[in-house]
Amino acid sequence: MNLTEYEIPIPASPGHRNLITHIQQAVKAGLKDNAVPVRVAITQMNDGGYQCEVGTLEGLDPAAARSLDPIFRFVRRKVERTDAFNAVFLVPTGIGSDIGGHAGDATPAARVLAAACDRLITHPNVVNASELNEMPENALYVEGSAITRLMMGTAALQPVRANRVLMIIDAHEIEMFANDTVNAVGAARATYGLDCPVVVKLDPPLRMEGKFTETGTAAGEVDGLERVCAVLDEHQGEFDAMAIASVINVDDDYHEKYFHCDGEMTNPWGGVEAMLTHALTMLYDIPTAHSPMLESHKVANFDLGIVDPRLAAEAVALTFVQCMLKGLHRSPRIVTDADAMREAGMLSAADVSCLVIPDKCVGLPTLAALEQGIPVIAVRENTNFMQNDLRALPWAPGQLHVVGNYWEAVGVMTALKSGIAPDSLRRPLAVTRVETRKLD
Repeated sequence: MNLTEYEIPIPASPGHRNLITHIQQAVKAGLKDNAVPVRVAITQMNDGGYQCEVGTLEGLDPAAARSLDPIFRFVRRKVERTDAFNAVFLVPTGIGSDIGGHAGDATPAARVLAAACDRLITHPNVVNASELNEMPENALYVEGSAITRLMMGTAALQPVRANRVLMIIDAHEIEMFANDTVNAVGAARATYGLDCPVVVKLDPPLRMEGKFTETGTAAGEVDGLERVCAVLDEHQGEFDAMAIASVINVDDDYHEKYFHCDGEMTNPWGGVEAMLTHALTMLYDIPTAHSPMLESHKVANFDLGIVDPRLAAEAVALTFVQCMLKGLHRSPRIVTDADAMREAGMLSAADVSCLVIPDKCVGLPTLAALEQGIPVIAVRENTNFMQNDLRALPWAPGQLHVVGNYWEAVGVMTALKSGIAPDSLRRPLAVTRVETRKLD
C-alpha cells in the first residue's frame, strides 16, 4: 500500500453551496477506482472553481476499502449542547502557516485559547515541538482526521486516563539513532509513566519522501504501509494508540535551507507525516502520531548556528519523539459506533462551540462547521499559502468572524461563551433593523 497526493481542479458549485457532496463527487470521478481519499484541502477557490489537493491511500484490499467510513460522510448534528464551551483549534499541516507552521510554535496561542474555553480540541501540528509538548491541561490531543470526523458528525471523542502506546521505529542503518529513540521511550516510561508495551523495529524501513506541491504546500509519498498494518494486526488488543518514528527522505540541502531561511520555508516533513497519520487513524480508529528520525551523521552534525526561535525546538532535538509520546499518553479514544457516541461523557459535533483556523483555510473541518452551524473564527495574522476567500462561502448571519490575531480570537470566543453578540462590542453599532408587515 502507498500514499500519494493529487491535485484536482473542480468546477464551482452554484453559490458555493453543498460543497461537501460536490467535492466528494468530483474527487471520486477524478481518482483511480482503488484510491481512497484520506486528506482533502481546497488551496484556491474563485467563482469558476476550486483547486483541490487530495491525499490518497492506494493498494488497499477492495473489501477493506469498502468497509471504511468515507471521509466525506456527513451527519448533521440535531442539537448544540451548551453545558460547556469547547473550541476546536486547527493549524493545518504543511501550508506554510506563519504561526504553527514550524515546531510547536502555535502552542502559546493554544494555551491562551484554552484559557477562554472549557476544553480545547487540537492536533499534533499545533503543539508538537520535538522534545517539548506544552499543551494546556484542558486540551485534547487529537489526530487531524479524527477531528475532521468529529466535525463531520461521524465520530466522537472519549477522554481517557491513559493509553498503552505501541511504538514502531525504523530499523535504522545507523544503530545509534534507533537506540536513541528506544532510550527516549524509556525516558517517557520512567518520568511520566508512559505505558509502552513494545517497541517494534520495522525492517525493511517504511519509505517516506517529503515533497512540495505546485502551490508550495508540503506533501509527499509513503510506500510499504502494509508492513505497519501487519505489526498493528499482530499486536491487536495490546495497545490503544500508536507512535511511529521513521526517516523522511528529503534533499540534504533542505535541512540547511530550512534552518537558515528565518522561518520563511515550509516544513518539508509535516505534509507527508499528516498523510501517514490520517491513513492509519482512518484504518484503525486509534490515535496516531509520527516523528521523523535523523537520516545520517551528516544531518546530525550540521552546525546550524542560532536559528529562528520557531525552529529552535527542532534544532536542539535528537529524537523528536517526546512531543508525540506525551500527547498520545492521554489522547482521547475515537468512538464511531452510533449508539456509543450518544453515551454520557462523549464529545461529539453537538459539543463543539466554535472552530478557530488561520484565515483562508478551507478543508473538510471548515466545510463541516459551515454545514453544522458552528461559529468559525479565522485569524488573518496567521498567513499561509492558501488562496481562499472565506467570506465567499454561504455562512449564516454572524457565523463567520474574521479577526486580526489570536488576541482578538480570544475576545470573540469569550463573547460567544458569554452569549454576547461580538459585534455589540464594536462601534459604530449598526442601526436596529425594523420591518413593517401589512396584513390583509
